[in-house]
Amino acid sequence: MSPNLEGTLKSQVPALLLRRLFGAGARRDAPRPSPSPSPPPAGRRRVFVQTESGCVLGMDLDRGDNAHTVKRRLQLALNVPTGGTSLTFGDRVLENDLSSVRHDSPLLLTRNSIHRSCSTPCLCPVSEDFEQKDCGGLVEILGSSSGSVRRLVDDVAAGIMGGLDPVPIDSGLGGSYYFRNDEGDRVAIVKPTDEEPFAPNNPKGFTGRALGQPGLKKSVRVGETGFREVAAYLLDHENFANVPATALVKITHSVFNINRPMNGGTPAHDHKPQVTSKIASFQQFIAHDFDASDHGTSSFPVAAVHRIGILDIRIFNTDRHGGNVLVRKLDGGTGRFGCQTELFPIDHGLCLPENLEDPYFEWIHWAQASIPFSEEELEYISKLDPMRDAAMLRGELPMIREACLRVLILCTIFLKEAAAFGLCLAEIGEMMTREFRGMEEEPSKLEVVCMEARRKVDEWEPFSPSVEQGEDMDFQFSMDVLGGYSDVIRSPRFICSGLKGSFRNPLTKLVESMNEDGDDEEDRKSSDRFSSAEFSTPSLHRTTSSKTSSNSSMHAPNRSADEQLPSSLCFVRLSDMSAEEWHVFVEKFQELLKEALEECKAAAGQRMKQRLGTSCKF
Repeated sequence: MSPNLEGTLKSQVPALLLRRLFGAGARRDAPRPSPSPSPPPAGRRRVFVQTESGCVLGMDLDRGDNAHTVKRRLQLALNVPTGGTSLTFGDRVLENDLSSVRHDSPLLLTRNSIHRSCSTPCLCPVSEDFEQKDCGGLVEILGSSSGSVRRLVDDVAAGIMGGLDPVPIDSGLGGSYYFRNDEGDRVAIVKPTDEEPFAPNNPKGFTGRALGQPGLKKSVRVGETGFREVAAYLLDHENFANVPATALVKITHSVFNINRPMNGGTPAHDHKPQVTSKIASFQQFIAHDFDASDHGTSSFPVAAVHRIGILDIRIFNTDRHGGNVLVRKLDGGTGRFGCQTELFPIDHGLCLPENLEDPYFEWIHWAQASIPFSEEELEYISKLDPMRDAAMLRGELPMIREACLRVLILCTIFLKEAAAFGLCLAEIGEMMTREFRGMEEEPSKLEVVCMEARRKVDEWEPFSPSVEQGEDMDFQFSMDVLGGYSDVIRSPRFICSGLKGSFRNPLTKLVESMNEDGDDEEDRKSSDRFSSAEFSTPSLHRTTSSKTSSNSSMHAPNRSADEQLPSSLCFVRLSDMSAEEWHVFVEKFQELLKEALEECKAAAGQRMKQRLGTSCKF
């Protein structure tokens, strides 16, 4: 154990003892005689402020504190320059009043309209007395949590105090660590938000962006996969899909990676390990024999596949491959469904995107997905309440963006209607998945319904003068944190008659520009490819002009992180609607969905026969 960590642990022994005696919410300066976590004194809140470079400081706010005092404390404790910065809380920019910030909330300090290249240093300064100024425990849970999570937190803290260092995980693109209890058993997997792919402190070389900028998926921002992991767990009501217990935590240890120099000095890897605090997802470790990519799927229980698929549909999972379904072998068929294997879905950081895009459901190709839902599954689906789920997430994860909640609501409505209509899991997944034909990407059937619903919303609300003149309305993917990354998404203002009608105006393509300088003229040329024609489904070309291709090949080594990512296309945007427009959109969506479901059901019989075959054994 490093000397720095040993000194820190000694100073925090009382905190851990109080946590064990009085619950996870107790602290040294405010012990409570209650066995469960207690709320802070009236008007006082504990918050966790994170900089773009990943540094984290926990602090207690009094009723009179404001954004200026928070920045001042950061500057003194971490030596962070706070000029030209803003405090953000999910979608909200905190000008000065902090009354909307709840207890145990994470805040992000972002730079205002800074244009920084990938080579610009992103300092992660830590003062020598950092730990003395952050008086929190080794592991602090952000928000509420279940009893199982609190027990895991105590086990991990005991393991750290016992000198059992975490074990870095080599697989994956981001930084993740096995944490152990005092007996040396792996009990939790911790993924710091600033070590995600493209985040400042990624230990595997995938860096280049600040927290809050578009990430591996353009509709999921860097540093925001952690709360999505928690959201998937919270939405798995009654542990229906077997998602392991998950929470968002602030955790302190010297094992964590820091890429940038400390206080402008020599690189961090030339120093002895530095004790640092991180905001991270904290998930129960599941002992397993292999994952679904290492084994044939025919032995998987039908009910287990269905339950994972139901969750994936609701949260619009864009990354459900076999590697994030853990498989545990059981002797004598003693599992939940009397079978010899048990499935555990993990890695939900790329769910609930801010826009509809192309999801990935590997189970579409599994035979179990073509079996009709059972009565128990249909009853579970019928009882889902998307509005209640959205309200629950707003309460449990107040930093979640409203666009993510709209995706949840839309997909849950879609699942309920499709299941009630008699579609099986594979058919529902296919309706959400885009198709590639040649070099063109076509919107999914779900997106086509959304596009038509959006058109009806635009008809319901009169166009603004600029739109009536034929101009497109530009919306930035991020209002205040993208800086120099100019990924502009254009809102569709198209006119077509019904789902099978024809275009009178070309479909305006929603493009996330791959070129930082962007060329509006090139965008207009690209849109003109979609001339008026009989409508089957609109498609987007992935091809570019020979000039663009040539330039890309010439300057490939010097491209930014944005340019190196594959293009992410968006056919319809949900986040730019007002609350009233969103209400109308949902109504129109439900009306149009019935017609789309009838068309899908009519063509489903032959596909099911081809998919099932005769050799599958369950």
